[in-house]
Amino acid sequence: MKTVLITGCSSGFGLEIARYFLERDWHVIATMRTPRADGLPAFDRLRVLALDVTDLASITAAIDAAGPVDVLVNNAGVGAAAPFEFTEPNLARALFETNTIGTLAMTQALLPQFRARGAGTIVNVTSTVTLKALPLLSMYTASKAAVNAFSASLAIELAPFGIGVHIVLPGRSPETQFGDNAHRQGLESADYADLIQQTIARITDESGPVTYATDVAEAVWRAATDPAAPMRIPAGADALEWAQEAGLSIS
Repeated sequence: MKTVLITGCSSGFGLEIARYFLERDWHVIATMRTPRADGLPAFDRLRVLALDVTDLASITAAIDAAGPVDVLVNNAGVGAAAPFEFTEPNLARALFETNTIGTLAMTQALLPQFRARGAGTIVNVTSTVTLKALPLLSMYTASKAAVNAFSASLAIELAPFGIGVHIVLPGRSPETQFGDNAHRQGLESADYADLIQQTIARITDESGPVTYATDVAEAVWRAATDPAAPMRIPAGADALEWAQEAGLSIS
């Protein structure tokens, strides 16, 4: 029976990914800053561990406690909506520390056991905003686009060791709390008022296609279990549309 370690499982995509793998008889290590199992099925195959992906000591402790892992899902992330002009350096650093450096650190921590075993899969959850530019999301997009570029290079680097690397690209998901929990700066600016109003209306509009947490869980499952899965997997109806517009192969 295989084991998956998932970061950012307290809510949203991470929580649903954990449920999805549990329901398919995998051992699941669900990690989050403050461990709690509410919302997750009561299985003896579930372990909930404390993990802060911005803290190397926390990463080391979690990896030591986890034991052998077959699949790493780097899902932990933070969002931000802000005109770049008003984006403070501390916010930019926070985005990259979690979304980018946290992903790199988790990957680096598990690579020795993957390489020694000659097998393993890394699934990095990024975003379709890396395929189609949106205003107010410049720093968030940059932090996720960096993971895309890293993953593409890493896939080539690790292929000789039998280690797979995939990117899952969700669209916008109003059903999750990701948008509500995102950092906000400068949204009261009168100079950017029209752009801010139009962008927020577009982001919160639920009349068109959207992404559901189950879409992301299914895409991660495909990345973890299907040897023929492409490296880049859009997740959600809107994500599929954007991927096709961008000319991304989704076969």
